[in-house]
Amino acid sequence: QVQLVQSGGGLVQAGGSLRLSCAASGGTFDSYAMGWFRQAPGKEREFVAAITWSGGSTYYADSVKGRFTISRDNVKNTAFLQMNSLKPEDTAVYYCAARLPQADDYDYWGQGTQVTVSS
Repeated sequence: QVQLVQSGGGLVQAGGSLRLSCAASGGTFDSYAMGWFRQAPGKEREFVAAITWSGGSTYYADSVKGRFTISRDNVKNTAFLQMNSLKPEDTAVYYCAARLPQADDYDYWGQGTQVTVSS
């Protein structure tokens, strides 16, 4: 079982930056692909970014491409989401998640962290 504990987030003005962290324990971190998702009030959860187990490939939603960067440190068992040029529409609860490469879905989820971007 993998446990994911998130940190970071908070309130920032439009144009600002935040970094989210997702620390993993209880499993072999570098066996898992990692992803970030978000859910805004009244909306469904949506994909934000993902990174392969090695960090060799990354994927982004069109809405965040060029502004957000996903990364991971397999020594520190932590994944990150660097968010720059934040917009009010980025306001949401952000979740990290872990998935084995052969799995169809993300099996393990962090507790979520609020990101609020003021205009």
